[in-house]
Amino acid sequence: MFDQDRFVYVSIHVDANRVNARTALPNMNQLEKWRDDEVILMQMSRTAQEEAAAGGSMARSRKARSYIFTLTGNLIDEERRQVEAIERLLFPNGALTPNEQNDVDVVFNAGKYGAILVTADGGSKRQPGGILGNRAGLAALGVQVMTDDEAVAYIKRKIRERDERLLWRAGRDGKPVPSWVGND
Repeated sequence: MFDQDRFVYVSIHVDANRVNARTALPNMNQLEKWRDDEVILMQMSRTAQEEAAAGGSMARSRKARSYIFTLTGNLIDEERRQVEAIERLLFPNGALTPNEQNDVDVVFNAGKYGAILVTADGGSKRQPGGILGNRAGLAALGVQVMTDDEAVAYIKRKIRERDERLLWRAGRDGKPVPSWVGND
């Protein structure tokens, strides 16, 4: 499984809008490299995976289906209240469309599994609301949301902290430093 020294203990949930089928998103390429190198854990909710796979592009569908996915499953009362709170925050009049219901489930899944949701949904001048536009409220509900560039910056900081710790430990114990220190 994961090399505990290399893993930075960050879990990412990818929203459907960040599936990088054409490898045209440099920050997603970096996140995927870190996933492949077992620096981070990267998954999708089943809902985001199905949404991304439904677009008609074979490459996008293949890429979405390559992710490990999480499920909502049967909700306990506390989880139902969490879903309702997310829905009220994102859609004050209720999640009326399947896409709105999917957004609620994607956000809930990220929170349920303790992952950072990486998305491009909202938070812009053109779309001030959406998931990113409500990230402060979502954080209050225990769900961390970032853009892919913010996630890369955050993980770089975690890697730097990890490398500093490993260099210190190697100096203290007189052991060699792993080859990937300073190279992730």
